[in-house]
Amino acid sequence: MSENMSNSDQALDRGDIRVKHDDGLAGMFRSFVNRVRSGDLGMLPVAVGLIVISTVFSILNPIFLAPNNLVNLLFDCATVGIISLGIVCVLLLGEIDLSVGSMSGLSSAIIGVLWVNSGLPVFVAIFAALATGAFVGALYALMYNRLGMPSFVATLAGLLALLGLQLYILGATGSINLPYASPLVRFGQILVMPDWMSHILALVPGLVMIIAGFAIRKRRQSVNLSSRPLSNLLVKVAVLTVALEFAVYYLNLGRGVPWMFGLFVALAVILNYALTKTQWGRSMFAVGGNREAARRSGINVRRIYLSAFMLCSTLGALGGILSASRLASSSQQAGTGDVNLNAIAAAVIGGTSLFGGRGSAYSALLGIIVIQAISNGLTLLNLSSSLRYMITGAVLAIAVIVDSLARRSRVSHGRA
Repeated sequence: MSENMSNSDQALDRGDIRVKHDDGLAGMFRSFVNRVRSGDLGMLPVAVGLIVISTVFSILNPIFLAPNNLVNLLFDCATVGIISLGIVCVLLLGEIDLSVGSMSGLSSAIIGVLWVNSGLPVFVAIFAALATGAFVGALYALMYNRLGMPSFVATLAGLLALLGLQLYILGATGSINLPYASPLVRFGQILVMPDWMSHILALVPGLVMIIAGFAIRKRRQSVNLSSRPLSNLLVKVAVLTVALEFAVYYLNLGRGVPWMFGLFVALAVILNYALTKTQWGRSMFAVGGNREAARRSGINVRRIYLSAFMLCSTLGALGGILSASRLASSSQQAGTGDVNLNAIAAAVIGGTSLFGGRGSAYSALLGIIVIQAISNGLTLLNLSSSLRYMITGAVLAIAVIVDSLARRSRVSHGRA
């Protein structure tokens, strides 16, 4: 028995040595390399892609990185980015919603008809648009859960139906101008945060990381488990805070940080918290990973699908409202064109898997920045929209290929 205890002590000693070797920056780097080799790429591809895109466009046209141009880029990111947050929810389940563009166009039309034509208060029109989005999402979930209709078919039918309804309620005029001086339009076009507020908000993520890190350390120490050194946490917090503060400082050299982009980031943070820290979020990943296993473990799979489709359509409606405020109009063109493509592509390019069970709310944030950066850069170079479609399609194809290869690497690493 004493010999066994001695062997155990030696094993613990070897484990302690291994933990110590993983301390500090070198350990963080080795851990990162190991995750990448195992197929857990995270947001590395999109971060690299964003750096490459920014470098190329800034060389071709220095205006690309000008503060005011970046402010305009963030304004444009918010509308489709919020729609993409909803796409993340359905992609996590391995499903798709092809009607989010039409849903955003319909909600834009509802705003114009109820607010401008009917004279109802703007908050009533906004509530009606969001309620319509929730109803449409519930209808998709009903067709999937009760009738077994694939989400691809259900939402494709919804795309056509919602587009027809949008054209019908707008009538022969086809366009409704929104009051330019209204708070809704000002929110979508010109309102930015005060400099001091944007700097304070840039400190919040670092503070949250510190509080969460100390809470985790305390819980692990209370049960005599080892914890990562404080130096690792402090390095991450320092890097993140410096990066955010510099970004805010640079944007404040121009017009400042848009409130609409701040709303987009806040929604991404809330959704990320819900996905990672709540039972609902864990159920989302479980259903997306293996629906039958999730059902047998006691998860209400139908309710999860209902929540995901309702959230997706509601966020699509919110994106349409913000698009109307951005353009100061409700028109037949709202929600058409490449809105669907960009919303889905943003989620996939950002790292959400098409196979379900893997993704993040932040993938929509990074993905839409990549797409808008491409669009903005090509516009500054006075190139045609055909090139934008081709380049965005190529980036999307590369993202799916990387996702497939990473998935294959994770499977082979798990078998090994």
